[in-house]
Amino acid sequence: MRGRRCGGAAVRAAAVSLALAGLGACGVVEERRNAAGAEAVRFEAARDAGRHALLCAALAPGTRDELEETARSGCPEAIRQAVEEDDLPPAGAVRAVDVWGDRARVVLEGDTLFLSRFPGGWKVTAAGCEPRPDQPYRCGVKGG
Repeated sequence: MRGRRCGGAAVRAAAVSLALAGLGACGVVEERRNAAGAEAVRFEAARDAGRHALLCAALAPGTRDELEETARSGCPEAIRQAVEEDDLPPAGAVRAVDVWGDRARVVLEGDTLFLSRFPGGWKVTAAGCEPRPDQPYRCGVKGG
């Protein structure tokens, strides 16, 4: 009889632990969603203020490399060109944030950003993205 009570208590403890772990996972997803959304807002504020060096710092390394290679110039000049050519349109307010592990999509009023989480925080992997029916997004700034 005593073993059964212990087993029942162990099962209840395991159930409580799983429930708490599930709640913790929801908190982690919410934290990631908030952090990705905040990074997108910072990116767009830098864009609106013409702070090209900040935009470059917010890009993922592969995205920055591809931008520089495509433009055949340093990142600040390349990002300035992207803004002038409307590859990075004005974005407006955040409408939705989706997070899948270490990747996120932030949908704004006039733009969609894709981000990845790095050891130093969220970085933009693609920006100036437009959805296309039954096809991948078309992005003005993207990594390889």
